[in-house]
Amino acid sequence: MNQLDPSSQKQKWTNSVNASKTTQCQDQPTSTALAGIKVLDLSRFIAGPHCGMLLGDLGADVIKIETVGKGENTRTFSPQLDGESIYTMVFNRNKRSLTLNFRDAEGQDILRDLVAKADVVIENFVPGTLEKMGCGWETVSKINPRLIMTRISGFGSTGPYSNRPCFDVVAQAMTGLMDITGSDDGSPMMAGTFVVDYATALYAAVGTLAAVHHRERTGQGQVVEATLLSSAMSMLMTAIPDQLLFGRTMTRMGNRDRFNAPGNTFRTSEGHWILVITVGDEKFRELANCMGRLDLLDDPLFSTNAARMKNVDAIEGIVQAWASNRTTAEILPLLESRGIPCTKVATVADLVKDPHVIARKQILELPQASGPVPVQGFAIELGETPMNLRYPCPSIGEHCSEVLTEWLGLDEERIASLRERRIV
Repeated sequence: MNQLDPSSQKQKWTNSVNASKTTQCQDQPTSTALAGIKVLDLSRFIAGPHCGMLLGDLGADVIKIETVGKGENTRTFSPQLDGESIYTMVFNRNKRSLTLNFRDAEGQDILRDLVAKADVVIENFVPGTLEKMGCGWETVSKINPRLIMTRISGFGSTGPYSNRPCFDVVAQAMTGLMDITGSDDGSPMMAGTFVVDYATALYAAVGTLAAVHHRERTGQGQVVEATLLSSAMSMLMTAIPDQLLFGRTMTRMGNRDRFNAPGNTFRTSEGHWILVITVGDEKFRELANCMGRLDLLDDPLFSTNAARMKNVDAIEGIVQAWASNRTTAEILPLLESRGIPCTKVATVADLVKDPHVIARKQILELPQASGPVPVQGFAIELGETPMNLRYPCPSIGEHCSEVLTEWLGLDEERIASLRERRIV
């Protein structure tokens, strides 16, 4: 979008809205799984906001606390549409925005009053920041013993790295994720998206839901801690036991599967890339049948997965030679008919036109002030309490009055005074 004329692209999307099968904002949502749960989202960037958004998608009342006047950091990030950050939009639907200067003493008092009414607080400050404001766990847990505080950080609240700044790519670099990503003859490479931030958000949301369930049984709140370092380490597959038990360091393998052969990307006759993976000997037999190479099944170099892994260059060369003489349209239906996992390596341009994505309504339409904005859909389906789109991404402080009235019972005169003094 940022490489093309934004107004032209926006018009193309707007023209397609009525014909597309996107999910739109629901004024009267159906019953939701987390109805009645109140969440204060004090976080910034990706992991914390995405965690808060997931809870909002599940039906919680999520209040996004932002800096007075400028909002959270990502409000200035590109790409922008009519002055609004699309980056902010994709992590902040289903929330209401309240600006609050909680570095001011009165702002801190209001924050503590909000905490007293909340079920969950999400924060991703450097450990110790809230404590300096008189809003740390020791204080707020006394105000609200049922409170769940979900704390997201790079390294956690203890340990020698606890006060270090950390971003997704730092965690990828520190944990070996970057070292095992990329071509075997190339340099370490970060993933194409912020996989650690997303994983941390998911772990934080799971931990929060577990804490809510525990509280329903016991009445007791608790701290939930999720870190980028732990999240990144959780995605290392067999790398840690392989290192500690056998002294084998996992290396880069490009697109090659680590556990099955053949499993890689291959180029077709028209230059497309396709992914083909044979999980186990049964799928390899089907592939050999598709290629007209039943002789491979009796060849000791290729007859078992263990043998093929030892001769992976040779078997991948055979598959590549076969693919090079056929089009993508010839290969994929043939492989699919035999139950072999395969796909064209899609671009995002391919994805947004995919008929399955459209049929499953996996692109949502946010009714922003700048016009409808397409974003990623819900990743979970609940049969009885479905996720739904209740709010687009809020503008800065859009819901100050209604939140302060609903949560704290403040009258308009008090709210006006707070606005005038830039407390909210």
